[in-house]
Amino acid sequence: MNTRIASCFLTMLVYACVPHVSYAGDPALGKKAAARCAGCHGVTGISAAPNYPDLAGQKEAYLIKVIKDYRSGERNDRTMAAMVGPLAEEDIEHLAAYYSSLPAR
Repeated sequence: MNTRIASCFLTMLVYACVPHVSYAGDPALGKKAAARCAGCHGVTGISAAPNYPDLAGQKEAYLIKVIKDYRSGERNDRTMAAMVGPLAEEDIEHLAAYYSSLPAR
């Protein structure tokens, strides 16, 4: 029992010491940049087509990672690579902030 309590305490301590990630994206700037995404993902981030995912309401960190993965080639999709290839780091953060601020379906 003491080992279990010590383990729980250690886990809580580790989580308390981990810095919280904060992103500097501006949703207003992301909304402007999102025009390039609207054709497939919808004007409000809700796709009308079942083969394109909704972006609205996704977690900001997830969106940043996915966009960077398409840009680097870790995720393989020619269309997405072409769309996100020219994006600057700031653009990615702005887009992620915008879509994460929208209500999900």
